[in-house]
Amino acid sequence: MKIPALPFTVTNWDQLSPTQHPGETGEALWRSFTVGDLRVRLVEYSPGYLADHWCDRGHVLYVLEGELHSELKDGRRFVLTPGMSYQVSDFGDAAHRSYTPTGARLFIVD
Repeated sequence: MKIPALPFTVTNWDQLSPTQHPGETGEALWRSFTVGDLRVRLVEYSPGYLADHWCDRGHVLYVLEGELHSELKDGRRFVLTPGMSYQVSDFGDAAHRSYTPTGARLFIVD
């Protein structure tokens, strides 16, 4: 990831309108800041959310609240709780998807 040229920028996440993204079950609400190829998001998953796709995009993801289950396409599974993060690149075979039984609030940079 390379952060493109931009001025010093402060984001008040409460002032950004969320966009809805339905999952296979549940929904995700995204508040996003995007410049060039950089996307920074505050994401809230509803309880029971299951992603409707396998994601191949690289991310840095940090769990703020709740419990996030990350499944890799190769069958590996990880449970993340507040204070934990994962980092995955755009390259390789780490296709992944998210599920949360309880709901989760995440900070994601990709």
